[in-house]
Amino acid sequence: MDLTPAEAPGTPTLAEPGPRFARVVLTTQAGKIFGVLPPLEIATPWWQDVEPLVAAIRQRDGIEITVLRLLEAALPRAPGGEVTYLAETASKVEAPPFEGILSDHPLRAAYAKPGGPAADLAWARSVLTREGIALSAPPVQIRTWNLSSLWRMETDRGAVWLKVLPAFLAREAAIVAHLTGERVPRLLATEGPRMLMPEIPDRDLYGADTAELLEMVSLLVDLQARRLGHETELLDLGLVDWRSRALIAAVTSVIQRTASQLDAGERAVLAVFAGELPNRMARAEACGIPETLMHSDFHPGNVRGSKGAMTFLDWGEAGVGHPLLDQAAMFGSIAADQVETVRAHWSECWRSVMPGCDPLAAFALLAPVAVARQAAIYQTFLDNIEPSEHPYHRGDPADRLRRVASLAREEPPL
Repeated sequence: MDLTPAEAPGTPTLAEPGPRFARVVLTTQAGKIFGVLPPLEIATPWWQDVEPLVAAIRQRDGIEITVLRLLEAALPRAPGGEVTYLAETASKVEAPPFEGILSDHPLRAAYAKPGGPAADLAWARSVLTREGIALSAPPVQIRTWNLSSLWRMETDRGAVWLKVLPAFLAREAAIVAHLTGERVPRLLATEGPRMLMPEIPDRDLYGADTAELLEMVSLLVDLQARRLGHETELLDLGLVDWRSRALIAAVTSVIQRTASQLDAGERAVLAVFAGELPNRMARAEACGIPETLMHSDFHPGNVRGSKGAMTFLDWGEAGVGHPLLDQAAMFGSIAADQVETVRAHWSECWRSVMPGCDPLAAFALLAPVAVARQAAIYQTFLDNIEPSEHPYHRGDPADRLRRVASLAREEPPL
């Protein structure tokens, strides 16, 4: 139910983001363009955070809108700055004409097209009706962007959440269903990329204290240990293959494709890193921790609840590979003075599962690999979204690879 680590409130950033100024191009569900509303400042800088945008338009213009997608952004990457959205409305609106060109794109998610959100909500209402659950308020659009659409729906039995994924992340419904009974959201229903779930109490655990972080790690390792030996079954669900051979190919590819964005020194370090990847992965595997289920975006913001009652969210990037590759998102999202304690506990958890294994050596070997895998994930996003939404992720592969180069420079020779 949260935003992504690279752009989410509560995640450490290099600088405080500037304000967001949004203008909205209005269309009907049939795709007829009314015009464009003048810009206004939005309460949060995060581009995909559309709930305050909808509220601001309601307050200023007196109309209801549903945001469909980002059209353009003044800044090369999120957050903040001037952004333009396409939104649909059933109201009759007089607005200055929009001078841009709107065309279809084969990578556009269904929920980003006129009528798409209405179809998603109609499905959710049909599920609720079948279950004898009644809406008690209009649905609230929380977020929409190239990675998901999220709605909150108040009912006479409490709130439910409608989450819709683009095709390349639609595996989330299958993995959550497969993990029923584990620390994952409870599903009321799924259909293709759509998921309807009861609200999970409490909060997303950004800023978690050390005790909460240790509990998260214990729960994850316990879950992963119970999936040992089930790699084929997990891959058959559509999970990403991050086993050694596939990982090496993906990392090598993203390094080659991103080379023009890196300086000569970084390219040289990464060339050596890529050449040594097979040896590095073999040594990591020799540390005695087998490949298994990976969350792939394991950080406090993707855990909801409180101590003793935690639920893991956002399984769309889940895969099969070395479980300590999950370290990059976690260590990149917590305070520096928490990292060593969390790493030590993580190591002890795996020693209890696999006596005689050497998690600390595996952590060290995989630290730059885990970050390089993040670069490959971001490249996958860019490969599967339309160009107008590239600013969400455009600089991320190069940023991650610069971090890989920095880590590789600091470590002793293999």
